Amino acid sequence: MSEIPGNDQPDPLDGFDEIIEAETTRDPDLAVIEAGSRTLRTQGGTPEADVPARPEDPEVDKALREVEAELATRWGETKLEPSVARISALMDVLGEPQRSYPSIHITGTNGKTSTARMIEALLGAFELRTGRYTSPHVQSITERISLDGAPISAERFVETYEDIKPYIEMVDGQQEYRLSFFEVLTGMAYAAFADAPVDVAVVEVGMGGSWDATNVIDGDVAVVTPIDLDHTDRLGETPGAIAGEKSGIIKQGATVILAQQPVDAAQVLLKKSVEADATVAREGLEFGVVARQVAVGGQLMTLRGLGGEYTEIYLPLHGAHQAHNAAVALAAVEAFFGVGAQRQEQLDADTVRKAFAAVASPGRMEVVRRSPTVVLDAAHNPAGARVTAEAIGEAFQFSRLIGVVGASGDKNVRGLLEAFEPVFAEVVVTQNSSHRAMDADELAGIAVEVFGEERVQVEPRLPDALEAAITLAEEEGEFAGGGVLVTGSVITVGEARLLLGKSA
Repeated sequence: MSEIPGNDQPDPLDGFDEIIEAETTRDPDLAVIEAGSRTLRTQGGTPEADVPARPEDPEVDKALREVEAELATRWGETKLEPSVARISALMDVLGEPQRSYPSIHITGTNGKTSTARMIEALLGAFELRTGRYTSPHVQSITERISLDGAPISAERFVETYEDIKPYIEMVDGQQEYRLSFFEVLTGMAYAAFADAPVDVAVVEVGMGGSWDATNVIDGDVAVVTPIDLDHTDRLGETPGAIAGEKSGIIKQGATVILAQQPVDAAQVLLKKSVEADATVAREGLEFGVVARQVAVGGQLMTLRGLGGEYTEIYLPLHGAHQAHNAAVALAAVEAFFGVGAQRQEQLDADTVRKAFAAVASPGRMEVVRRSPTVVLDAAHNPAGARVTAEAIGEAFQFSRLIGVVGASGDKNVRGLLEAFEPVFAEVVVTQNSSHRAMDADELAGIAVEVFGEERVQVEPRLPDALEAAITLAEEEGEFAGGGVLVTGSVITVGEARLLLGKSA
């Protein structure tokens, strides 16, 4: 296969398919992660510290593979039985580790992971030991469980699994269904946090809220990022219905931080807050974004928190949506420290600035390559696509933007493509390695209806899609300002990140 245009090094993608084909006994998602890690190692690249590569120690790598293989035999994250019975049983036999530390619980449709990362950074800057649990992962399963702002090591991941494995098997034998992949990881996270021990846990729900496996914690602060339509077959077909499920994380006497919401969703969340005797802070009323302007590599913001204004905050993330996520994160941390309730003074502004300036969110408007510029964004539903389309127009002055889209079959793919139609000159449709991926030809059929046949190219293999998009972006010449946006799924973005490395 030819080199990806713009690279002088040997093609890191050679042998990618062969590696995946050899992994016939493993989950395809795990196989492609391993394959991508190996291709990156052959070109001597160093992955970003926050996105771990495979362990260099062969024995540790083998042990991690074995844990991954065991986890892959369980129900995946798309197969759910709406109940917290199994995770509650696991917590019971583990001695309720999730109750040994306070927690901030985050739900919503979009922005959860970025908001969690910002909350973690703020808490860490104030010298608290943090545990963060987020999903899905971009490249490595160990990303999901973080301590002190960094993913736990492969060794610790394996040790945690082995420590609680006898209890997992005990619960499996008592329940109608075995614990799912996500339930086991949730149990591992809560156990790892207790063992650390952490001062505070920052926990993102997997899906919904009331019956999500994470919802065996009683969050001192409940955060609800913007609610929109996603997972409608499981959560409901209106924002209000979805809010009903997500409001399940609001516990008695908690403080609730609400991002801007559709009216029907806001009504449901406020009603639940009243029932739980919770204190509510709403974006646009009690806190919010006062001002923002584009800056090199991100944006400069003035935020109004629960304790007053914080000026000259630099955030190295693009888009108005990330500024709103920052406002929500700041209010959540203020609420955790009692600002606006027990104490009236605001948090130390310099510490807040330092924390936000250090925030990273891999796979969210992330530049991984220059000449031409390649941006990765994990937007996978229409709402996420709309804010990404707006953000990329604001942050980059592309004369011609080429999209690479690989989506999951259970998503509103037409709505996602329609959101990107105004900003994509052309789109290359592809598919990732997941069994959930929409077939490239099926995706192309929808794309042709949205973009017109002349603007759609089909490349079923992601490496070929990346190469085709980069070639199209370069057609206007070296200084013409063409760019590529890879999007549609967290898995697509993770695989592209491994294939391209981070050269920006």
